[in-house]
Amino acid sequence: MAHDQQDAVTTGAYLIRGAAILGGAAEDLLIRDGIIAARGTDLAGTDAADGATVIEAEGLVALPGMVDIHTHLREPGREDAETVETGTRAAALGGYTAVHAMANSNPVADTAGVVEQVHTLGRAAGWVDVRPVGAVTVGLAGEQLAELGAMADSRAKVRVFSDDGICVHDPVIMRRALEYVKAFDGVVAQHAQEPRLTAGAQMNEGDVSAVLGLTGWPAVAEESIIARDVLLAQHVGSRLHVCHVSTAGSVEIIRWAKARGINVTAEVTPHHLLLTDELVRSYDPVYKVNPPLRTDSDVQALRAALADGTIDVVGTDHAPHPSEHKECEWAQAAMGMTGLETALSVVQETMIETGLMGWADFARVTSTAPAVIGRVADQGRPLEAGEPANVTLVDPAARWTVDPSKMATMGRNSPFAGRELPGKVVATFFKGHPTVLNGELNTPYRHGPHQETTAAAPAGGY
Repeated sequence: MAHDQQDAVTTGAYLIRGAAILGGAAEDLLIRDGIIAARGTDLAGTDAADGATVIEAEGLVALPGMVDIHTHLREPGREDAETVETGTRAAALGGYTAVHAMANSNPVADTAGVVEQVHTLGRAAGWVDVRPVGAVTVGLAGEQLAELGAMADSRAKVRVFSDDGICVHDPVIMRRALEYVKAFDGVVAQHAQEPRLTAGAQMNEGDVSAVLGLTGWPAVAEESIIARDVLLAQHVGSRLHVCHVSTAGSVEIIRWAKARGINVTAEVTPHHLLLTDELVRSYDPVYKVNPPLRTDSDVQALRAALADGTIDVVGTDHAPHPSEHKECEWAQAAMGMTGLETALSVVQETMIETGLMGWADFARVTSTAPAVIGRVADQGRPLEAGEPANVTLVDPAARWTVDPSKMATMGRNSPFAGRELPGKVVATFFKGHPTVLNGELNTPYRHGPHQETTAAAPAGGY
């Protein structure tokens, strides 16, 4: 891929030549003034392309910029693990143009002031669109609803609310939250974990936990909360999103709920599409995560559910930790894995190279659907003339070996360290500006006057 960085800075126009749009036929995309100005063949000879920086994209796949519905950026308060700056650099390198920043910072994002701080930090960084997720309850304590309306009305325009990391286990509080967010078309994203069934749990409950002598985390702890919450969502007529689904039983409950017309969406992480609890035999804390790695049969059920639409989106659950929180005894280690810079490759390996999905399906589960669920108007849009120019170029033939020390995220806790993965992000365009070129960070986007919009739900969807 060729480019002229000086022209890129001065012209603001880019001609992506010969990319396979959503993995289909090779076409050109002309980007100018933050939008896709034209799509077609042989655009290089047109007046519209005059002065545009040419990016040769033969062999590359063009996708709408990826949108992560589930990211931990840690700031404010936990800058030893990650910052908005470092996390969004990682997101851009991973092909993302928008991320939803979870609320379990310090202080918790449970007020308009905190979500506006995160929103402002994201705009200042300029690598991706940062959409703060508001806490459901004050301090994630599960006792009193947070300022949901104030966060929704703030400059951050919060539409996703979650106590992720902790389950909203009280059914009365959960019902009230579901009722409350209806007023502004919000969604409650539940971390499904019955706390009484997982006290002291260290890994998936099953054959491996029995052999290792580690306290097991039963599938029913996840499944029982999902079953309760889909019924609550049906009762109040609200939107429910289920975070990081990890079991075959959860898939069946969500499939049942959707068949009944309940407005539920669900996500799966890349690591739950590839890794199993067999890896815990190493006692390497890099494999300690919440929810835990499950069995191979669960992995296969999750892949099938993502392919058939029962699971709507891939969410990274990017969870960076300082090294001292992972390089310790298993029982004392923090739960979580990084994921922003490896997500595309893992999904390519598990879903595209297995024949379960094509690149158009990939765009649906990593861009279109998460943008709609999060009500982000200018993300996840078609690669067509007149649409916002949030575009990712991928080399599907590339192979690379994961080296956490070379990643932009501050977290080194990647479960894929040393593993060869397929597919590599070559370029990321955010609002028409190349934040990534030739697989490396370029320059951030600089925002103009503050303008934000939220998306309406499409007819019959989400």
